[in-house]
Amino acid sequence: MRQATELMVQYAAYHRDRRNIATHFIGVPMIVLGVGALLARPAFNLGGIAFTPGGLLFLAAAAWYLTRGNLGLGLATTVVVGLLVAVGHRAAAESTGVWLAIAIGSFAVGWVIQFIGHYYEGRKPAFVDDLIGLLVGPMFVVGEWLFALGWGKPLLAEIERRVGPTHLRDLARPAT
Repeated sequence: MRQATELMVQYAAYHRDRRNIATHFIGVPMIVLGVGALLARPAFNLGGIAFTPGGLLFLAAAAWYLTRGNLGLGLATTVVVGLLVAVGHRAAAESTGVWLAIAIGSFAVGWVIQFIGHYYEGRKPAFVDDLIGLLVGPMFVVGEWLFALGWGKPLLAEIERRVGPTHLRDLARPAT
């Protein structure tokens, strides 16, 4: 079981260009919202409790985030992902057209923004080499937000020790 530090270091290796990181602050939440909305239907009842595929996926993701060995990061990620999934579920309460426009639109635009960021990075997205990167993406964005607020200095220092600081890549030169 890989711990948060190892996962964040591995993901950060694909995300050192500041423009790429900035696009993730927009693209990753849009993708999570889109998935939450897409999986908010159908809803089914078991013993008077409503369940959706998105809600079940969120519970599994929350359990995963909370067992990565960094409780603060796991809790913060769980809260942020939970809020995005809740907004997605709210979209599913709208008409089918509105629901699909929000769900598919958020998902597709989020990915376009991600790929723009990876153009700046000069590197493919992390999930291409390791599908767990799809779960680490939200944790990375929450971690970067927390780092900007001054939280997690030891984790940030370890990431930078292992993969280097963030930078702006010169697009005129090939990525190394």
